Amino acid sequence: TVCTVPSALTGSALFFAAQRCIRALKTVQAEHAPSQHYTWGRNCSSAVMPRITSHYTIFPRDKDPRWEGVEMERFADEADVVIVGGGPAGLSAAIRLKQLAKEQEKELRVCLVEKASQIGAHTLSGACLEPSALNELFPDWKERGAPLNTPVTEDLFSILTEKYRIPVPMLPGLPMNNHGNYIVRLGHFVHWLGEQAEELGVEIYPGYAAAEVLFHEDGSVKGIATNDVGIAKDGSPKDVFERGMELHAKVTLFGEGCHGHLAKQLYRQFNLRENCEPQTYAIGLKELWVIDEKKWRPGRVEHSVGWPLNRNTYGGSFLYHLNEGEPLVALGFVVGLDYTNPYLSPFREFQRWKHHPFVAKTLEGGDRIAYGARALNEGGYQCLPKVTFPGGMLIGCSPGFMNVPKIKGTHTAMKSGMLAAEAIFPKVTAEDPASETAGLHIPEYEDNLKKSWIWKELYAVRNIRPSFHNYFGLYGGMIYTGVFYWILRGKEPWTLKHAGLDSAQLKPAKECTPIEYPKPDGKLSFDLLSSVALSGTNHEGDQPPHLTLKDDSIPVANNLAIYDGPEQRFCPAGVYEYVPLETGEGMRLQINAQNCVHCKTCDIKDPSQNINWVVPEGSGGPAYNGL
Repeated sequence: TVCTVPSALTGSALFFAAQRCIRALKTVQAEHAPSQHYTWGRNCSSAVMPRITSHYTIFPRDKDPRWEGVEMERFADEADVVIVGGGPAGLSAAIRLKQLAKEQEKELRVCLVEKASQIGAHTLSGACLEPSALNELFPDWKERGAPLNTPVTEDLFSILTEKYRIPVPMLPGLPMNNHGNYIVRLGHFVHWLGEQAEELGVEIYPGYAAAEVLFHEDGSVKGIATNDVGIAKDGSPKDVFERGMELHAKVTLFGEGCHGHLAKQLYRQFNLRENCEPQTYAIGLKELWVIDEKKWRPGRVEHSVGWPLNRNTYGGSFLYHLNEGEPLVALGFVVGLDYTNPYLSPFREFQRWKHHPFVAKTLEGGDRIAYGARALNEGGYQCLPKVTFPGGMLIGCSPGFMNVPKIKGTHTAMKSGMLAAEAIFPKVTAEDPASETAGLHIPEYEDNLKKSWIWKELYAVRNIRPSFHNYFGLYGGMIYTGVFYWILRGKEPWTLKHAGLDSAQLKPAKECTPIEYPKPDGKLSFDLLSSVALSGTNHEGDQPPHLTLKDDSIPVANNLAIYDGPEQRFCPAGVYEYVPLETGEGMRLQINAQNCVHCKTCDIKDPSQNINWVVPEGSGGPAYNGL
């Protein structure tokens, strides 16, 4: 194996390129090395007692004799700004920083790390894009070839019963009116943003997950460390083990998307959620279909609420007709994660919805070509945390800037990244930056947010989502929206509260009725594993499961015993399953981490809050093509 490393590279680029070469050489060496067998502690070898959780975040390596003598030093590099996450927010921030540097003829080093193998590969959204932030970032986006190919031409909204459709007029001014918007494949749009960023000189490193937040001695954020690689499933070091690298910066932006694993640490470290409500979420599932051209209506946007969900379960659907050179439709189903029945399966509700006569007539005779899932922030204005802290900021869907009634968050995510960049730039380029901490604290970002159209937009719709918490559920919420939003535009002098943590909403299984789902027919509805296969999901199999448990005994003792194992139903990828013990007495939880599509639903909905999602080795996960 021969590896070459380009000479004209920055320190980070040189490190990452060299790391890939060394990894390839070590892999070849390992193939010819004798195998080793490790045991963990007394009477705990994998042959005797397989451990569910073997990740170092639960079992520290400094207490594990298998790690004695292993080189743990990390290469470190400096940048002006480091950005975690190559989504709309992170890329917009990077682009805006380099635009300002170019305008003012300043030198500015911006590094962005992304856990997906390529920019856009982990991106999933409906998506109906409102171009307001894009117009600000690139007024000439059409000339630049942005992949916004399908302007919305028709809006339909429906209430579904089991067999019928009740049309609802889409009045001007309602949040879901999509006049002037574009139906897009968001992964393709994000990939295009990545190309624009690279042209401006942003250093982008896909395939490297940010695994750890680094701190200065004074407690301010110093930067991040990328994930280690070459760790076996039992938590022991392989011969190909490599330490990640450290990226230090004056300011680090965290744009990980919904329920970011580093953001969770920052909330605790800096008490960022002290003055807001707990975030509430939904899970969104999506498929792409090629349909009969006679049924194709490019530019049509269809939304529905109602069946198959009951009136007290928040959710709905979308079906968008794309104009991408073939008769393509994007369809999906969203279920609020504050649902109460542990027998509910969002995936199976989605499959059942496709059999509704109004939906089936579009899909019949078509071919499903892609599948994926992702959690969504739904808390809105009430749940926004403090977004600035010494050395860092939160941007995009990480803090939760999604406009739920619009079912849109890309435009607000982009704008938040741009506002962050505009607050950062004068500070990081100042010859003597003033800051009380080693990592720059820039509260101006939060001040600018509160003066922006993001804040006004989220404040106006703040009561729509929590208004569904009433006896009439869906229908009461729709009446509230019609009266207080359409007429008063959200100017009512009160702010409603959400129900609380989604993880606390499940009722014990004995209090609920099991849901009988029809078997998939293989034409409109499908089984879970064949769906996951369409997501392109892949992880290195011999690594510790990144779905970690704080206590391996809790799933059986609590989740299975009280809630009948809801994780086997709320996971949209078949990661969790309860299987009989080898002795034939009792059950155990099996975690199929290789199936994980990185949706974070388990971390959110687990009633025991025992699951902690951490990053797997970089490049692992789904390989979405424009979802």
